[in-house]
Amino acid sequence: MLDINKVRADFPILSRTVNGKPLVYFDNGATSQKPQFVIDAISKYYQEINANIHRGVHTLSQLATDAYEISRGKLQNHINAKYAHEVIFTSGTTHGINAVANGFASLLKTGDEVLVSALEHHSNIVPWQMLCEKTGATLKVIPMDENGELIMAEYDKLLSDKTKIVTVNHISNALGTVNPIKYMIDKAHEFGAAILIDGAQAVPHLKPDVQALDCDFYVFSGHKMCGPTGVGILYGKEDWLNKLPPYQGGGEMIKEVTFEKTTYADLPHKFEAGTPDVAGGIVLGTAVDYMNSIGFDNIQQQELELLEYATKRLLEIEGLKIYGTAKEKTSVVSFNIEGIHPYDIGTIVDKLGIAVRTGHHCAQPIMNYFNIPGTIRASFSFYNTKEEIDVMVEAVKKAQLMLA
Repeated sequence: MLDINKVRADFPILSRTVNGKPLVYFDNGATSQKPQFVIDAISKYYQEINANIHRGVHTLSQLATDAYEISRGKLQNHINAKYAHEVIFTSGTTHGINAVANGFASLLKTGDEVLVSALEHHSNIVPWQMLCEKTGATLKVIPMDENGELIMAEYDKLLSDKTKIVTVNHISNALGTVNPIKYMIDKAHEFGAAILIDGAQAVPHLKPDVQALDCDFYVFSGHKMCGPTGVGILYGKEDWLNKLPPYQGGGEMIKEVTFEKTTYADLPHKFEAGTPDVAGGIVLGTAVDYMNSIGFDNIQQQELELLEYATKRLLEIEGLKIYGTAKEKTSVVSFNIEGIHPYDIGTIVDKLGIAVRTGHHCAQPIMNYFNIPGTIRASFSFYNTKEEIDVMVEAVKKAQLMLA
């Protein structure tokens, strides 16, 4: 069991006020807050070892390089990748998806098919649309149902020998649905297709085991799991990463350059052109250490209790509808109140110190499916409390009265 007061004391921002009210932060799906442990690690890097990495022989460069590669090893262990060089540092989930989609441009032709799900964030739709426009491949969509669950019978029908890659999120950012990715990975492989998992919304809640999953690619961002912004991970199986061309050209990703020909560096450097976010890469490892010290079993238990409690309390409000009622779901509640625009609710509860997200959550196809402009999304982390949920519920009731 978590000592929630001790955990909350790790996060300095949770003690601040907003609009004269104690902050209630329920926008964890957009970004998580950072513990002092992580904040101090960022400062320590810049104060003590700030230097560029890999090419320097001086002491600071070697210290920075060692710290960066130690962090890569932490990430390798965290997701259980077979090799450290299968772990590529990126600027975030979007960067990782684009790197893979760009690489597949050299592998696809007219008539090939790319499958995406109806539950995707725009970052896992647009790069594949661009890929299909470039190659003549066809984009096909795995449909969802009223509960916000993907329809596996339709997925099975869509798969064929024409399918070259399937891309699906592990957890929906808009609805909280946990997708059956192990089933989807195994089925894709039956047809010789690769599969990419967007884990941006999963890694704050669970530890993905990429070898057990047998996914070909897994991408995520650091800032949603108590780490800094501007850094993320692209995991790829060694064979796939060797097969794909580099996403960007420049320094670090080369072995030898002449004006006649360039040969590329070995993994992981082939995909890490230019000076990286050195501090971010190092401190992402620090964030992983922190979350493992909390324990993902504890995180899941706390967040499941918050989800169940929030669902129960919100449904006490007359006219409130929750979107996303999947059997397997994580700590996200998306809802609307009949006759009131979600933006108006969000604006009023902000005046009461409560941070929720309103809008389409970069998932417009989901909103179009439900024929709504957007939702109010409350997304919880392990450092949130039931008392905060009570505060939010009372604020929503107040907003409803004001706007009725």
